[in-house]
Amino acid sequence: MKLGTLCYIQDKNNDKTLLLHRVKKQNDMHEGKWVGVGGKLEQGETPEECIIREVKEETGLTINKPKLRGVMTFPKFNDNEDWYVFLFTSNKYEGELIESDEGNLKWIDNSKVLDMPSWEGDRIFIKWLFENKEFFSAKFIYENGNLINHNVEFYKS
Repeated sequence: MKLGTLCYIQDKNNDKTLLLHRVKKQNDMHEGKWVGVGGKLEQGETPEECIIREVKEETGLTINKPKLRGVMTFPKFNDNEDWYVFLFTSNKYEGELIESDEGNLKWIDNSKVLDMPSWEGDRIFIKWLFENKEFFSAKFIYENGNLINHNVEFYKS
């Protein structure tokens, strides 16, 4: 089991989202896709500490008070291993973008985010973020890189 974090950062006008075009790492399971930023939790980290660290490492930005929007399960997603991902958003940040080792960072108009080449499941949960849905727990089941099923439970606050 792997624990990870993922964040979709909105610009200060809330009309663009920062995406990472994964084109730089060798043997990257996300190669060619446009994704949010994030990564694996290190020992002893909270999900919040992890996403703040990962965003800083990958973008150069320091996010303040990331908002936990959902928890996602990806059974047997990579190397037959389950991934559990804490999904965050943030529009509070400081700093300037840096060159990322994992791909090219770009602010994408929100109206175009769902059209970018990405995982099929990403387009589903990003839509929930844009619709400002309640906190959720979701499962996305992939086989050979294709989404075959998903389910979700939304929780009212």
